[in-house]
Amino acid sequence: MRHKKKINHLGRKLGHRKNMISNMACSLITNKSNRVITTLSKAKELRMFIEPLFTKSKNNNTHSYRVVFSYLKNKIATSHLFKKITPKIIERDGGYTRIIKIGSRLGDGARTALIELVV
Repeated sequence: MRHKKKINHLGRKLGHRKNMISNMACSLITNKSNRVITTLSKAKELRMFIEPLFTKSKNNNTHSYRVVFSYLKNKIATSHLFKKITPKIIERDGGYTRIIKIGSRLGDGARTALIELVV
């Protein structure tokens, strides 16, 4: 039985999974169109990872900057989040991302989705 097992392991070990989600978050933040195409399960994990970072970025001080940087591990993405994205979402209470289901991939039949920022 899988009682209280909320984490989707995505077929990867812990370190690989953390780095993958962090890289996807940086791509979503720095991409000009603010959207990424990926599988549905990765998109759902990315949403759970990135929504609290947007909430932390609303409080624009040194501590929140360092906390967000510790998750993203990318100076460019962190500064882009605080300077360009946060002013657009400052009045929004939540729901910073949107997941749109696209269909299945041709190669392996995986369900794909488009995750984008709602700004």
